[in-house]
Amino acid sequence: MALLLLSLGLSLVSAQELNPRAIVRKNYDMAKVSGVWYSVSMASDDMKRIEENGDLRVFIRKIESLKDGGLKFHFYFMVQGECVQVAVVCDRTDKDGEYTISYEGDNKVWLSETDYTLYVTFHLRNTRNGTETNVLALYDLKKSAESTGWVLRTSSA
Repeated sequence: MALLLLSLGLSLVSAQELNPRAIVRKNYDMAKVSGVWYSVSMASDDMKRIEENGDLRVFIRKIESLKDGGLKFHFYFMVQGECVQVAVVCDRTDKDGEYTISYEGDNKVWLSETDYTLYVTFHLRNTRNGTETNVLALYDLKKSAESTGWVLRTSSA
């Protein structure tokens, strides 16, 4: 069901001016991913981790491509009932579009697909105490996310 909702979200976003020839699935230019993004939808094989108060439930605000090849994500998430902004740095691996980070276990993050102008999708695999959890996240640029009405309303960062 969660994957169906994520697919629906991607369909709504992509129906807005998507050029299928512009979709990138390899040889990413991470500088083009840098900028302000908004959460559209998330799906997981462990829904408790992305539901309200889940440890992997985050709302994107900004992505930065770092000089060393890493990525810096600026997120909002709930801590003891309050929305808190955090920045996390993911280290680049030798594989295109793959990053690692240590948070609530060991994590790999992959850029799955983007067109650089409307949307980006990321896949996170978290391994904690021998259990793997997969999360897919769909992020959209402000202009199109606001038009769908799916934007999380937060203060600016």
